[in-house]
Amino acid sequence: MINLIQKDKLPHHVAIIMDGNGRWAKEQNKDRLYGHQHGVASVKDIVEGCAEIGIKYLTLYAFSTENWNRPQDEINGLMELLVSTIRSEIEQLNENNIRFDMIGDIKSLPTICIKELGEAKEITAKNTGMTLVLALSYSAKWELIEATKQIAEKVQSGELKSDDINDDIIKQHLSTHHIPDPELMIRTSGEHRISNFLLYQLAYAELYFTSTHWPDFRKENLYEALLNYQNRERRFGKISEQLNPA
Repeated sequence: MINLIQKDKLPHHVAIIMDGNGRWAKEQNKDRLYGHQHGVASVKDIVEGCAEIGIKYLTLYAFSTENWNRPQDEINGLMELLVSTIRSEIEQLNENNIRFDMIGDIKSLPTICIKELGEAKEITAKNTGMTLVLALSYSAKWELIEATKQIAEKVQSGELKSDDINDDIIKQHLSTHHIPDPELMIRTSGEHRISNFLLYQLAYAELYFTSTHWPDFRKENLYEALLNYQNRERRFGKISEQLNPA
């Protein structure tokens, strides 16, 4: 299937909602953390697949602000899994020239997580290949509120005028200000919603939903999503005849 993908028509930025770890675990008669642990294998495979094929940015929705409402045992297990995964994979990221970054309310994470995330970002900062972004303690509503506060403060101080506020100004104050908007968003496990993920940035993204649970999602599933993307016509408000004049 990879041979069918047109390398010159790849999305620069792919965002993924990694859904279905809990449902997958339930089908195995295991607890939810078992599903999250097996989901790490999918993360490794998809990061590798995206880097190999030439995707420049990959953002994974790893932990939302709403996830803090889950049972404490699951939250603790997820945080421990996050730390152990970063520690074990940082060398591999460097070897593959992958730069690590994160977005979200990072300061709300446990201290050990903040430390490991910061070190991973610093160690891989000079890498020039794909950028891997983890969305942690993230919600688009939180992000938009924070951006609005920052802009309001600049208006109040006289640094900005209200008439200056436009799309570019808003983008400059989002946590993704340094990366392009996603052109493709993938969600696994059959749910058809965005779940408070990159609401502003996904305005013109192509949305791809698959019933495959995240622990079963592999490179072939990724290639299928990319082929689906390449078979779509991206019009950005125009009509087909404007994009393909006779």
